[in-house]
Amino acid sequence: MFVTPAYAQAAGGSAAAGLGQFVVFIPVILIMYFMIIRPQQKRAKDLKAMIEAVRRGDQVLTAGGIIGKVTKVGDDNVVEIEIAEGVKVKVIKQTITQVMSKTEPAAA
Repeated sequence: MFVTPAYAQAAGGSAAAGLGQFVVFIPVILIMYFMIIRPQQKRAKDLKAMIEAVRRGDQVLTAGGIIGKVTKVGDDNVVEIEIAEGVKVKVIKQTITQVMSKTEPAAA
């Protein structure tokens, strides 16, 4: 006989065992929040503040790798960048990845 008889498993396990597994899972979620999610949110917030603070005269780097000097900041999320003498391109503010050098604010 190659087949062994199957026996029903005794009813074991309780609600406490399921709760114990859930309690172990909570620190994993907290660690992921503090190690991954929170720093990412902070970085996104800093980038948004940096983009909003861009003004004329700043040297910026775009997502496409273009480095240029801001010549005009429009109200409709468009920035005009001079990439060479007399060569100006319009880019969307969200494509700016880094402000390489800030200009001093004009004296009042």
